[in-house]
Amino acid sequence: MLWTALPLSEMRIAVNTRFLLPGKLEGLGWYTHEVVRRMVLAHPEDEFVFLFDRPYDSQFVYADNVTPVVVPPPARHPVLWYAWFDWAVPLVLKRYKPDVFFSPDGYCSLRSTVPVVMTLHDVIPLHQAHQIPWTPRIYYQHFLPRFVQRADHIFTVSEHVKRDIVQTCAVSPERISVAYNGVRCGFLPIAMEQQQIIRTTFSQGKPYFLYTGSIHPRKNVDVLIRAFDAFKMATDTDVQLIIAGRFAWQVGAVKSAFESAVHRNAIHFLGYVPDDDLPGLYAAAVAMVNLSGDEGFGLPLVEAMACGTSVVASDIPVFREVGGDAVLLVDYHHIEQVSNGLQRVLNEPLLRAQLISKGLTRTALFSWDDAAQSIFTGLHRLSDKQ
Repeated sequence: MLWTALPLSEMRIAVNTRFLLPGKLEGLGWYTHEVVRRMVLAHPEDEFVFLFDRPYDSQFVYADNVTPVVVPPPARHPVLWYAWFDWAVPLVLKRYKPDVFFSPDGYCSLRSTVPVVMTLHDVIPLHQAHQIPWTPRIYYQHFLPRFVQRADHIFTVSEHVKRDIVQTCAVSPERISVAYNGVRCGFLPIAMEQQQIIRTTFSQGKPYFLYTGSIHPRKNVDVLIRAFDAFKMATDTDVQLIIAGRFAWQVGAVKSAFESAVHRNAIHFLGYVPDDDLPGLYAAAVAMVNLSGDEGFGLPLVEAMACGTSVVASDIPVFREVGGDAVLLVDYHHIEQVSNGLQRVLNEPLLRAQLISKGLTRTALFSWDDAAQSIFTGLHRLSDKQ
């Protein structure tokens, strides 16, 4: 560990930045980047100590008021999660004496006495443990409720998750605040000419439905494939299905659904999509389709709406909260209903136009600036109490 002397400042904030990985930002990494970068730049009077679990990239040292510290070991396994949060991190916090520790990924240290503000994105691992590999499952079931009890204040990303935390972990709602996720820069509608270029690149020049996100049981990508196959048989169109995301775990059902699909030649797995390609993929799609069985927020819905793309999504509480009437909701338990939803969004131009218009308006509710300001206020409030 490299110890660095810090200047006196109004507030010293330690931040868990282990998901700031160059070229590999996914959900938690993007959340950390969007929120923490804004706090750093908006508050040069405060000092930020970034705790990385491996050598860091200088692009994530956003300003002169950031001190980066490499804290081994790399925390990418339950045993190493424990070693990092409950042994390595407390030593660093003891050395730097921050006023508050912000952990944006739902984990915190049980051994440190530094006040903690934590963002908990969901408690799905406590509800659907059978869908998680057994070593993380054991860790989540043991530690997640303890993290909730340890944190001095919790931020979460939807009212749905706040209610779930209160009910599942028996915590007072006064200890939880909601700060919605935002939409990154660059997620915008594009011209028809650009859309056609993207279709030529990714879908043989044909219109397509799009799924974005990792692939594992909760995402119901196998259901999407079967519903798309039923859609193709019912419509005889040249519409394609693009699945953009990495295979995570328990993907056998997805592979079986693909191998059984009559129209599997119209289904394209792109794997992990570079950040520069993602907005265009959204903007050129007929619709973004997400049939997840449970989510904390549902960022792909908001990203698609910001790109002027209609959305078909599973009828679950958080998608009703985030999407409102700007999303066509379907019951993912019924293949025929999902297929009918795909047919409607393709064949009813007025419906699609209404969804797009409402979606573009609704994205005003979701701002990273607002999220960062809410969390910073929470950090300052907790620091002032000490």
